[in-house]
Amino acid sequence: MDDSRTARLVQAALRCYPARWQRRHADEAAELAALLIRDGTPAGSIAWSYLAGAARAWLTPRPGRHLSAMACALLATACLLGVSAGLLASAGPARAASTSQPRPHARCRPGPAEPVPVPGRPPVIIRGAGHDRSC
Repeated sequence: MDDSRTARLVQAALRCYPARWQRRHADEAAELAALLIRDGTPAGSIAWSYLAGAARAWLTPRPGRHLSAMACALLATACLLGVSAGLLASAGPARAASTSQPRPHARCRPGPAEPVPVPGRPPVIIRGAGHDRSC
């Protein structure tokens, strides 16, 4: 392989790296490839190695991105759980909104100082009203 063709092959492999990697390492990698080719390493082997490194560089998350992606995932999960819980709570029966009146006990009758139960109002329970009955 002639020098210009091997240089183009290595340069094509180096262009596969992310831009941030190219700005920082492309000149050194091209110089290293030239030295390796001069020592007898096949250009195809060097290009293949650089392509594998480019794939690794694209697939490995950066530290800052990893945390922000994890934070977004946790936030999305929390929102979905909150919406699900809200939907489940609104679909349940409303036990506290019952309109039926409690039935008074048959054996309890109001005494002279006790108030008479009024339909439509909750019963008033007064402890220590002068009798020992439980109603």
